[in-house]
Amino acid sequence: MPLADSDGTSIYYERHGSGPAILFVHGSGGHHAAWWQQVASLREEFTVVTVDLRGFGKSDSSMPEFDGQDFPGDVVAVLDAEDLTDAMLVGQSIGSVAALRAGLLRPERVGSVVLGHSLGGISHPELKELAAADRAEAVKLPVIDRLLTKRFQQERADLTFLFQQMGTFNVAKMADLRNLDTNGPSLEDIEASGVKVAFLAGEKDAVLSVKTVTRAHELTPGSHLEIVPDAPHSMYWETPAQYNAAVARLRRALTAQKEAA
Repeated sequence: MPLADSDGTSIYYERHGSGPAILFVHGSGGHHAAWWQQVASLREEFTVVTVDLRGFGKSDSSMPEFDGQDFPGDVVAVLDAEDLTDAMLVGQSIGSVAALRAGLLRPERVGSVVLGHSLGGISHPELKELAAADRAEAVKLPVIDRLLTKRFQQERADLTFLFQQMGTFNVAKMADLRNLDTNGPSLEDIEASGVKVAFLAGEKDAVLSVKTVTRAHELTPGSHLEIVPDAPHSMYWETPAQYNAAVARLRRALTAQKEAA
């Protein structure tokens, strides 16, 4: 069982396939196995790494409490353990905050970060205001309706049930991740690091609007933007074919961009 040491905490991860590296960072209800549809699709072309942050999945969950500020270090521990370079970190929702911070901590190992359905905790007054307005609307909905479309819930009751069961394997909860974006990086910090940033969002995301994500892209120099039609907040689960294609496009584009430079 592969384990990385994150300042004395055992972090579980898996590595599949070969080629340019993509490391997925789960959100508050996920863990390494949540990426089953991504691993199966992408491992023929890419090295696909999945990780359990502390308190999630098979990673150490024995501590009395969890601090979101420790999560980026868990990602860094895996990068170091596998000696990855030019990795693309792909975060899901609040996992994107950990991914961006990890990328800024190890720019020599991380070439790019994909902020999936998230602003990555970027510290910017306009973006914080836009995200807060989106959040105020999202909390009016039941949690499951924020993450998956009504149609999917009705047509795929089996996968909806499995999606909800995923979180039952975790000890850490959403509240343990909320302070991740405290003292987040500035746009200047990102530009100075040399790490490329891409925003990946779904057209039907009920948590973070396309308008907000588009504005973040406009404000972030050199960033990429992928908006997937008809996709919800958890599109990696509901619309995996479109999600996987978008991730692959970004990995190829960002690899080619570096080689051209």
